[in-house]
Amino acid sequence: MSDPKHIVCPHCDAVNRVPADKLAANPTCGKCKQALFDAHPVELNEANFMRHISNSDVPVLVDFWAPWCGPCKMMAPAYAQAAQMLEPKMRVVKLDTEQAQHLAAQFNIRSIPTLAVFKSGREVARQAGAMDANSIVAWVRAHA
Repeated sequence: MSDPKHIVCPHCDAVNRVPADKLAANPTCGKCKQALFDAHPVELNEANFMRHISNSDVPVLVDFWAPWCGPCKMMAPAYAQAAQMLEPKMRVVKLDTEQAQHLAAQFNIRSIPTLAVFKSGREVARQAGAMDANSIVAWVRAHA
């Protein structure tokens, strides 16, 4: 059995321990029994953002976006497609900067969309501007 990975549930925010070799086997949350990965970006907010970033043993890709942003809306389907290609080796999340202005300021988000990769709670890469799904995946794999 491989070392367990801490995975935060996208539904109830509980931290789960999953053997690394079982990540691709559709693991479920020990608390709410829902899937830990569903190949869709997880919508986070100010209340649960840091829990997901800090308690995940898999890298976390964040899309900092806003509902009024045209390029953000254009990139949304590509981002969802990228989630299908990246999970479960990576958690794919979205953060609405209009609803989470404090976090947007804390992470110095100056343009949107901005993608950032976090490992163990630390930002390791950042890219501003809309991208297609293949470009997102290639960029993430180069930096994660």
